[in-house]
Amino acid sequence: MRTRASILHLDLDAFFASVEQRDKPSLRGKPVIVGGVGQRGVVSTASYEARVFGVHSAMPMWEARRRCPHAAFLSGRFRAYRQASEQVMGLLRALSPRVEPLSLDEAFVDLEAAESVVELGAAGVQRVAAELKAAVTETTGGLHSSVGLGSSKFIAKLATELGKPDGLHLVEPGTEVSVIAPLPVSVLPGVGPVTAEKLIRVGLRTVGDLQAAPLADLVREVGKAHGRGLHELAHARDDRPVVPEREAKSISVEDTFETDLTDRDQLGSIIDRDARLVARRVREAALFARTVQLKIKMADFTSITRARTLDGATDRAETIAAVARELLAALDIADGVRLLGVGVSGLTDIAQEHLFDLTAGSDSHDDHLALEVPTSGSDEQKHPERVSEERRPAAWTPGADVTHNAYGPGWVWGSGLGRVTVRFETAETGVGPVRTFALDDPDLALMP
Repeated sequence: MRTRASILHLDLDAFFASVEQRDKPSLRGKPVIVGGVGQRGVVSTASYEARVFGVHSAMPMWEARRRCPHAAFLSGRFRAYRQASEQVMGLLRALSPRVEPLSLDEAFVDLEAAESVVELGAAGVQRVAAELKAAVTETTGGLHSSVGLGSSKFIAKLATELGKPDGLHLVEPGTEVSVIAPLPVSVLPGVGPVTAEKLIRVGLRTVGDLQAAPLADLVREVGKAHGRGLHELAHARDDRPVVPEREAKSISVEDTFETDLTDRDQLGSIIDRDARLVARRVREAALFARTVQLKIKMADFTSITRARTLDGATDRAETIAAVARELLAALDIADGVRLLGVGVSGLTDIAQEHLFDLTAGSDSHDDHLALEVPTSGSDEQKHPERVSEERRPAAWTPGADVTHNAYGPGWVWGSGLGRVTVRFETAETGVGPVRTFALDDPDLALMP
């Protein structure tokens, strides 16, 4: 275990919503909710102004609209989010060569790898962290971050949570056990709602309760491996290293539909479009994929996954789409599909022969009832092992960037009945005017 607070954790505050407020002056200081804007959409991120009304990530969008009807509901612009993320990650890598990104908006930094920093002592490290926060805001054009400092990854991340929003918090080495003792058991990594319920049922409500509980009791309630892990974390023992790079294990795109789909031609067209997005991400990562995956969720929430391993590796959209279509053809979709996903795995940096031999290698599946609401990419629900891409809007969805030959750049305020309403403003212009156009106006176009 480390004796110095040499691990830094940074989290961009309400990231997606903050980027939207940065780029849309009329939304600054107002509730903004980013996510799927359809009937079955879910919240990816809510601004702090929206959180006052009880809106949070993973909440069904209809519930968010009920709680905060006056908010701006936007579909998201992942290119803008990725650009801001790259700026921040560049600042972190300039601070230390050992940076572990967890998602677009969150990362660990090992300051032990930056001896000039860690040798400054606690006060010096805090000063460096404060300078980092200021640099993030300046470089990204106004985004704020929360930073935690601790002797382990668990403690550093916890320190970030204790300092949110826009905070800087250090947990002094030697005080970790006492700091976490009064906190609820849910602060421990690996304690989700089910585990928390089990622990609370036997009177283990706080981390302090876990510290006082015999290991045998924890093992009996949650199993041997999980019980031992919780016992270690409850005593602030966490020696996980900061891993500089996380290898993507898969790349995927998912669509949740407002109405259940049964038309195979329509689903095939969606597969083709999603395959192009997946292939683009594969090429951007300079990789090739050996396995193509198809995921569908039926109207009754039954989730079905099929996968086929190629005799080779590919980065071609045509190959990915062809395999995914074949996998769909073997499934009974008469009851309707509410979610469809196309993905690839078995990623390699070596191109292989026989890219078009689509003979079956291995087919895997898991059929089970999935009662959760499907979610798309979220800056608050982290899946570091999977790179997931949300589609750029193919229609005039709220928040999408547009340009007009006469009025310049703006964003979609809303659309319907053959018209689209646009607010013409950018991060630099201040609040701009709102104008309405016909959907087929030749002077108006979606930005790529």
